[in-house]
Parts: sequence; structure tokens; C-alpha cells
Amino acid sequence: MLTGKNLVAGEWRGAEGTFAAVAAASGAALEPAFAEASSADVADACAAAAAAQPVFADLPLAQRAAFLRAVADRIDALGDTLTQRAMLESGLPEARLNGERGRTVGQLRLFADEVENGAWQGLRIDHAIRDRTPPKPDLRMRKIPLGPVAVFGASNFPLAFSVAGGDTASALAAGCCVVVKGHPAHPGTSELVAEAIHAAVLEAGLPAGVFSLLNGTDYALGETLVKDPRITAVGFTGSRAGGLALMEHAAARPVPIPVYAEMSSINPVVLMPSRMAEAAEELAAAYVGSLSLGAGQFCTNPGIVLAIESEATTRFIAAVGDALPGIPAQTMLTQGIQTAFVKGAAAIGEQPGAELVGTGAAGAGPCGQAQVYTVSGTDFRDNPALAHEVFGPSSIIVVCADLYQVAGILAAMEGQLTATLHMASADYPAARELLPILEQRAGRIIANAWPTGVEVTHAMVHGGPFPATSDGRSTSVGTLAIDRFLRPVSYQDLPATLLPKALLDGHSSVLRRIDGQFEA
Repeated sequence: MLTGKNLVAGEWRGAEGTFAAVAAASGAALEPAFAEASSADVADACAAAAAAQPVFADLPLAQRAAFLRAVADRIDALGDTLTQRAMLESGLPEARLNGERGRTVGQLRLFADEVENGAWQGLRIDHAIRDRTPPKPDLRMRKIPLGPVAVFGASNFPLAFSVAGGDTASALAAGCCVVVKGHPAHPGTSELVAEAIHAAVLEAGLPAGVFSLLNGTDYALGETLVKDPRITAVGFTGSRAGGLALMEHAAARPVPIPVYAEMSSINPVVLMPSRMAEAAEELAAAYVGSLSLGAGQFCTNPGIVLAIESEATTRFIAAVGDALPGIPAQTMLTQGIQTAFVKGAAAIGEQPGAELVGTGAAGAGPCGQAQVYTVSGTDFRDNPALAHEVFGPSSIIVVCADLYQVAGILAAMEGQLTATLHMASADYPAARELLPILEQRAGRIIANAWPTGVEVTHAMVHGGPFPATSDGRSTSVGTLAIDRFLRPVSYQDLPATLLPKALLDGHSSVLRRIDGQFEA
């Protein structure tokens, strides 16, 4: 049974002010009403997180890993209860949400394995050379958790990028307590997941301040959370405006803190000439499927396709137009997102040189109707408005004069999460010329696939230069995400009795760099 309350350091709290959860498909209010967290709730959650931080940070790695697995097990056990509530609040289909639950618990278990592995600590030992002139001191280094982290749940992934999503999982793995600001579009889903985490906290005998959930609709709640002096870092997935606002609040604090925000990306896809000539219709079908997947509500949606003017490109555009009417309209996450999508897609059609290729089927209610436009490379290059992200199932095919124009457009783009090359072997020499540009513009370069899909692995980078993310040196997906919530500390000439055990000679089986050489 849902309570509609906030979880503040182990206590479920109500409030005088409430807001309603809404069924995405119908707009009907859902029970129960949810409490608006207060500034006092924020302060109490952050104070409890700060008090719990030393205990949680010092937890043996095996116990921290066991805690992460317990969270995963409890979320998994929610099963259909969690899926059905998320379906109501998000409008996403059952199969998608079951897969997302699997990804959520899978990344928690992956981080548990990573915690036990221990290599993420970056252990280094440089032994002293006392008879050198000047003497060389004994230096030992490890990475430690930053401290309590504020995590903002995302609208488009109510599980995998929300209460127990990648930001929370990586912060907990790093040894950081977490205060989550739940997304108001799916508060019931958030409460179910928060209860699972809370139960795992109790089961592990950890301080209640290790995890808290705060709900609310007022932007001031997020500002108050980011400005609390006990918060040491922020994880965010959402709009550019939202991410920039949080970055501004964090930078204005007496002690500024990092904000790891995933914000805006149009994910350019380049269809190289030889590949286009041999598979124009196949590429068109896959493109339409990718841009309309999940009503286009993916941060890796292919918003821009670059192709060179040719007979094959003409066939590709025609095939896209033929395929679009068969794409049903899909319920979007919220009425606000749907309204912004309709406005943004219409704005593309009003730009000079933009022509509508076709639309998907119309639908009733807050639905996203797939839309594709085409524009010349020159018009795209000369009109920055065409490069703005439209969150939803719309995309632009940019018909370029030649590869030189393709390269110029890519070089002028903002930072992106992904960049894709569809190519045959005959395209490899030209693709090699584009790679240095793509490396400077994107966090992930994809060959012969579509960007809507992010594998949770050790080598994944889900990040990119600004404005794709606020810090292009980081990723929000994969085990490397743990680095965002760690900082290095060096210990010079500390007596062995005071050193962390992992830095004692002969103590650790973890990979360490000793006098410059890696040893296990």
C-alpha cells in the first residue's frame, strides 16, 4: 500500500501540502495524494546523511556489495506491483518497464561486483628512498567517497535513471549516502523503490540516513537540496534548463560542488554513401523504428541524420515517408512533455527550407506523433534553430552536398552523447577522416547500429561534451560512473598503524600500482 509520504532518514513523513500523481494516458488523478517535502525535510535528510556518511564510507567492501545486492533483490521482488504502477504513471508499455526493471537491478549487481573487485580505489604506493638527496618520502594514495550525494530522478526512465537508477547505484557503490529528489511524474513508483532500499538499509543494520526520498513539484525543493552545505555532489538527468539551473545553484554556494548533469543531445547519424547505395530502404525502416521507439523519449534519439545528395538518398527519404504512417502514436510521459514536443516539432516545419517528409498515425490524448523533416545541408548549417533538441519522436534528414559539408556540420555541432556512422567497407577511408571530429563531439561513437540503446558495462560511456553533459570527462552509465563520487587522498609518511588497510604493504589482493608497476 502506498502512503504518499516522504522517506526522511528512515521516517515516513506526511505534509500539509500535497500533489497528485497522474495517469499519463488519461490525465486522471491517482491515489494517494503525495506529500510535498518541506525545507525542514531537506535539512533533516541531509543532516542524517552527513551523520551516516562516516559509518557507510567505512563499511567493508564485501558488506557494501551485499547491501547493493539486497537492494536489487528487493526491487526485483516487487515484480508486477512495480511494473503496473510505473505503467500508470508513465504511459510506458509493460515489456519496456519489465526490461527497465531488469536493467535497474542488473546495474546494482554490476556495481556490487565492482565494489568487491576494489580496483576503483586507485590504490598506489610509492616507497620512500631515504638516502636520496633530497630524501623521497613514503607516499600512498586511494580514492575515498565525496560524501552525501543529491540525485534527481528522471522523467523518461522511472526506474533505471530514477530512485535506484545509475546515479544512486554508483553513489552508493562509491560509499556515498544518497538523498533522492523524486520526479513528480511517477511518485508512486518512486515510493515503491524507496521502500525496497529502506528495507535493505534496515536489513544491513546501516544508519537510516544512508538513503532518503523527497517528493515535490516546486523547483525550490531542488534548489534547497543542492544548496544544503552537507551535499557534496549532484547527479541529474533532464532538460538543459534544469541542469543549468542546478549548476548555477551549486556554483553559487560558499563551497561549490560538482553537478553531473545529462542534459541535451541530438545524436547525429551519418549515412555514408556506399552503405546508403546498398541498403537505403533497410536503413529507412531501422531509422523510423529508432526515432519512434518509446515515443522518442530517449536521450539517445536520432534527432539528426546526415546523408549526401544522391539517388540512394532520394530512395531513403521516400522509404521513410512510406514507413511513417504505419507508426502508431504513443502516450508521452506527461502532458507538459507532449505539449513541448508538439510546439518543438511544429517549429522545425516553420524554418526556411524545411519540408515535411511524413508523419506517423495520429492518436488521442497526450500522444507523440512521429514526424520527419528534410532540409539541405546549407540551410541546416545557416540556421542554428534546426540543431535544437526536440524531446520526442521527431527528426531531421539533412541532405548534404558532399562529405566536406558533412564534416563541416559535424564540426560545428554542440557536444553529443552519441554519433553514429553507417558504412560499408568502401566508406572506411572517408569515415577515418570523420572520426577525429566525432571524438571531439561525442562520448560514444557507434558503427552500423542506432543510438537508442545503452548497454550497462565497464566500457560504456554515456556522457559527452557540453551540453550533452555538464562534465564531458564522466559517464552516468557503466562502472566508470563511480569515479564521479570519489576523490583522491594521498598519505605521506603515515605510520603503518594509521594507514588504511588497503594501503599496507602486502595486505591487499586488489590491483595496486606499487613504485610505478601494477601488481595484484
